[in-house]
Amino acid sequence: MNFNKGIVIAVDFDGTIVEDAYPKIGKPLLFAFETLQKLQDEGHRLILWTYRSGEKLEEAVAFCEENNVFFYAVNKS
Repeated sequence: MNFNKGIVIAVDFDGTIVEDAYPKIGKPLLFAFETLQKLQDEGHRLILWTYRSGEKLEEAVAFCEENNVFFYAVNKS
């Protein structure tokens, strides 16, 4: 990934990447992962900014990684 030219984009998890089903993980929203993958492929830095914490946060990050979306930071700027 090339982070030199990109911008930093913070995204929420529940209701933005997946349907809101907290504390469970909802179904992926239409084109959410495809859009995030395209953004990261273009060199943009993705930050997961979510209310989730602890084990629920780890589950969300793992779910995203399973769908080829990797975050520059999690709940940090």
